[in-house]
Amino acid sequence: MKILQLTNKIPYPPKDGGAIATLNMSRGLADLGHEITILGMNTSKHYFDLNDIPLEIKEVISFREVAVDTDLSFFAALKNLLLSDKPYNAERFFNSEFNNKLKQLLQEKEFDIIQLEGLYLAFYIKTIRRYSKAVISLRAHNIEHEIWERNAVQEKSPLKKIYLRILARRIRKFKLKILNQYDLLIPITKRDATQFEMFGNKKPCLVVPAGYDTSRLQPQSHKINFPSVFFIGTLDWFPNQEGLVWFIDKVWPKVLELHPGLVFHVAGRNAPEWIISRFKKSSNINFLGEIDDAHKYITENAVMIAPLFSGSGMRVKIIEGMALGKTIVTTTIGAEGIDVSPGENILIEDHEHEFAARIDELLRNRKLFETIGQKAIDFVKENYDNHRITVSLAEFYKNHLTA
Repeated sequence: MKILQLTNKIPYPPKDGGAIATLNMSRGLADLGHEITILGMNTSKHYFDLNDIPLEIKEVISFREVAVDTDLSFFAALKNLLLSDKPYNAERFFNSEFNNKLKQLLQEKEFDIIQLEGLYLAFYIKTIRRYSKAVISLRAHNIEHEIWERNAVQEKSPLKKIYLRILARRIRKFKLKILNQYDLLIPITKRDATQFEMFGNKKPCLVVPAGYDTSRLQPQSHKINFPSVFFIGTLDWFPNQEGLVWFIDKVWPKVLELHPGLVFHVAGRNAPEWIISRFKKSSNINFLGEIDDAHKYITENAVMIAPLFSGSGMRVKIIEGMALGKTIVTTTIGAEGIDVSPGENILIEDHEHEFAARIDELLRNRKLFETIGQKAIDFVKENYDNHRITVSLAEFYKNHLTA
């Protein structure tokens, strides 16, 4: 099959959940012999020179790009709020140059499947219908409006809370408007599939989680710096910021009381100055910023924390950590969309005292740490193997091309 993926950022380097989920699927489909083209927005925030993508990837995936400025603007947001009924964060991703590039590509080449990587690419369905006979697939990476509803609940500022609620309502309305305009739906979690069904999805649906090539992720328990506690994630994403501040303020002091001298390692890109200053003010925090080798960092550290109280979809970094044998302490929302077994292959706590107690328990009991980590590896191999997932998706696509 000839498959075109439309993305709102270049999915390289694979350092955040969205890029990892997109690129792993692309590589999995290419490994099965399908012809993969990615037309991506090369945004100012996530700009990456296509020349620097490794040759082994460019040999199996054809990348096309359009430079798009998606930076947030107070005046543009205010204008949108007053003069538009579309959500501002969706409107930022409709770009005339990208639309023209898409049109040109569709006139040059025929595709069997055009896969939209996220809700905001639905703006381009009209152009696809006009210039292509391809089957349109929407990959829902999360329930977008739910992210902003949860952010509104956590927000302390009354004005920001009102704005976030307006934004959430607009995104929900936008989703309802594009519902069933696509031909196929491929949500990333079972929970998201259920949500789409409740909204009124009538199109064929297949749950396609973010997969990993487990043969490339080799856990190395002998290299672990034990005891240690660490975090990895994009630091300009509000749910990560919120969760880290909660952990630093509420949980970390309790852990330090029990384990004086223990260091909390934090890695992640695009950290704003205000959160860096929080790291500096707190005791025993080693802030590394963006790191070159995430797998090495995860492998070498012990207890991984993922405290999240907002967001939606699947936390891909949790799957990555589990694949590398990490025992992870997270929250209910952090584990949402992943069919884990709490207490068996992951630990889940939502309250500060219990969260600290679980970390303490793991640091005092290495055998428990290793047992849960091994079960985490087995869980990922059984449920998130990229080859198995992409084979299932390819069969789904073939069935609907011949239907």
